[in-house]
Amino acid sequence: MAIDRSTISSVAHLARLSISETEAQKTTDNIVNILELINRMQAVDTDGVEPMAHPLDAIQRLRPDVVTETNQREHLQENAPATEDGLFLVPRVIE
Repeated sequence: MAIDRSTISSVAHLARLSISETEAQKTTDNIVNILELINRMQAVDTDGVEPMAHPLDAIQRLRPDVVTETNQREHLQENAPATEDGLFLVPRVIE
């Protein structure tokens, strides 16, 4: 797909962006360079390369799954306008 200055100008027009000729030329050059890099990357032989989730062999440090908070349901529901069986009651929204 060839990208030229007229393509950039028409896309800018469709996006309702005001773009000068120098900006259009810089943007065209940048997009052409990016597309060339993508084409070079697609040419790389990746057979036998295992996909990685992270570029480093980092291991996520996880905290122990231990309950640290006490049950404060009654205390938290003291200010609620309406509760029933430990649940907050709210007005019906959908009929």
